[in-house]
Amino acid sequence: MEFPLTSSLSFARQHLTGVLPPLTMPFDKNGELVKGGLQPQIDFIIRSGANGVVAGGSTGEGHTLNDAEFASVMKEAYDATADRVPFLAGLIVQSTRAAIERANMLKGMKVAALQVTPVHYLFKPDAEATIEHFRNVSEATGIPILIYNVIPWNYLSVDLMLRIMEEVPGVVGMKQSGGDLKSLSDLLLHCKPENVVLSGVDALLYPGFAMGMHGAISALTTAVPQIVVRIQKAVQANDHETARDLHFKLNALWNTMSHDNLPACIKYIQHLQGTPMFEPRAPMMRVTELQKKAIQAALQPLIA
Repeated sequence: MEFPLTSSLSFARQHLTGVLPPLTMPFDKNGELVKGGLQPQIDFIIRSGANGVVAGGSTGEGHTLNDAEFASVMKEAYDATADRVPFLAGLIVQSTRAAIERANMLKGMKVAALQVTPVHYLFKPDAEATIEHFRNVSEATGIPILIYNVIPWNYLSVDLMLRIMEEVPGVVGMKQSGGDLKSLSDLLLHCKPENVVLSGVDALLYPGFAMGMHGAISALTTAVPQIVVRIQKAVQANDHETARDLHFKLNALWNTMSHDNLPACIKYIQHLQGTPMFEPRAPMMRVTELQKKAIQAALQPLIA
């Protein structure tokens, strides 16, 4: 199920870059997973030019999945991806043991990387314990790890993330979800050439690509993957006029959504482009009629 850690760094730069959308979960109105519901979404994402898919992230309400659901979703998503693009698995857990147990549910799958959050409950481990957390998960699983730096009360500093990547060879990069370009710039400045720096900040995708970030795992990469692909390609072609124009249109779409029910909004945007309509899991709010109208108006200039 894994890629040898001795080759993790070279593998990371080759396979863990570009637009890597996090899958939304196909819940029905009762909060039950709809079997087969991931296939249309994965096909849509891959047709849009994405470079991989991530299952079990926060956009995918991974924190709501019990162990049986996690195992089922990972198998379904992996099978639906069908080795067309790299498959990444998200672990949003509250202990080292839980992270390893969930990773063990992925046996038999070719998992390109684990996207692992710091623990997200009340108690914050210090730097040494955080390093050991990632070291133990890496050594127990043998799968390359991306730090998912998103937990507000356990937000990892740039220095600590750089130290983790230095001391734990299996940690090959990070998804930086802070809302500032300074941390992204510092990571790009100081990381090893083989590491990957990915963004989870939807409002800053264009400036991040312009600074040289290697890819993105974010809500809008799932909602409109084709647009984020176009932005990255425009930057790579030094066509900043096109990239800026798409950036502002994308930012207008982002401004229509509330973070409190973001996954529900993303599901609605996908539905407007032809995928089945699924619901958030309670107690997350469904998309309101006001949100729907605002989303439709902002989406039209992007997909017209």
